Amino acid sequence: MSTPRALSVLGLAVLLAACGNEGGADTQARGPDPKLPEPQRGLLPSMKIAEPAPWGDRTPTVPQGYTITAIATDLRIPRQMLVLPNGDILVAEGRGGNAPKLKPKDVIAGYIKAQGNTQVKGGNRLTLLRDADGDGKYELKTVFAENLNAPYGLAFANGRIYVANQDALVSFPYQDGQTQASGAPDKLVDLPAAINHHWTKSLAASADGRYLYVGIGSNSNVGERGMDVEVDRAVIWQIDAQSGAHKNYATGVRNPTALAIQPDSGQLWAVANERDEIGPDLVPDYLTSIREGGFYGWPYSYWGQNVDTRAQPQDPAKVAAAIKPDYSLGSHVAALGVTFSTAAVGGQFTDGVFVGEHGSWNRDKPVGYRVVFVPFQQGRPAGEPIDFATGFFGDDGKTRGRPVGVAVDQRGGVIIADDLANTVWRVTRTQ
Repeated sequence: MSTPRALSVLGLAVLLAACGNEGGADTQARGPDPKLPEPQRGLLPSMKIAEPAPWGDRTPTVPQGYTITAIATDLRIPRQMLVLPNGDILVAEGRGGNAPKLKPKDVIAGYIKAQGNTQVKGGNRLTLLRDADGDGKYELKTVFAENLNAPYGLAFANGRIYVANQDALVSFPYQDGQTQASGAPDKLVDLPAAINHHWTKSLAASADGRYLYVGIGSNSNVGERGMDVEVDRAVIWQIDAQSGAHKNYATGVRNPTALAIQPDSGQLWAVANERDEIGPDLVPDYLTSIREGGFYGWPYSYWGQNVDTRAQPQDPAKVAAAIKPDYSLGSHVAALGVTFSTAAVGGQFTDGVFVGEHGSWNRDKPVGYRVVFVPFQQGRPAGEPIDFATGFFGDDGKTRGRPVGVAVDQRGGVIIADDLANTVWRVTRTQ
């Protein structure tokens, strides 16, 4: 973008964002039964992203009794991660999407969001990390596979590593201890890639490896491009791992950015990013179990039967059928990672899920920019979220990191991908 145009866009953003509505972090409704405010419509939503800054000698803040260490740096936009059976970690690196701008707001938002992102070019690769002697230092960092197309979701099943590129689900055969792919990947099925307003394709494998689940985000905020471009969008596909045959497993999930299988029950869970432009505290991003055949509201309603009048023509039958999500994470936190914990993590973090919150760009007072733990009881979310890794958004108002994927390794280490600092962090218990 040229300097004059950048200045004019920024000036317009400042002017119009001043017309937006404020909302503080303490106004966020979280938990299984959030009290939602009335929608607020204005010329433009508030748009603000903190100035990036290097970590320097700082690190994220973790709970007492835990320590955090950078186990890999100088990556190329790390997104989701996969812990392999031998403890090696695969990191998907890349950036995708190429949706045309529809309105001045889209131009301004694109410019503002870019200011909070790394300037490093996406790697379009998988990087493997190895701690051979178990001392917590990952002495091997090597490219496992490259020349991929914005890889994001990762899963391991059937002796294969599955990768959800922005346009196809592919896989590599894998032998224990392998440090480099043996060749080009095999394509299982094409994924919807036209427009790609939401390009990330999340991925999980059923416990028996029979099915793969792919989250596919919408092609708009709330259907403004027309519903004809939303076919096979805002859905979660169930894909047969042998044949590639697929069906809509769930629909109306605006942007299912991360998927996870609950270990004991085999239940599929997702975190989803909800719609924008109706206020700083609407609509909550959420964590939810996913019912086969379920409809979750987008674009006609949110959080159950709260009608979004912007979606036209309306569909009252769809609104009536919309499933209320299980747990609000707060509006605009941009949840991008989810993983179930294990007893090895210890402390109060043994039963529940870790969620990576990338952070808001469309609130006057930023929220997210952290990893939270959502405690579970009897297999369901229960209680307030607990901060697990914070300080990505500093007390000086600058952003040093933005969490994406989260994973838990066999030794109870919590792994966090930070796509602003291009770093992978590991949190371990010290007592």
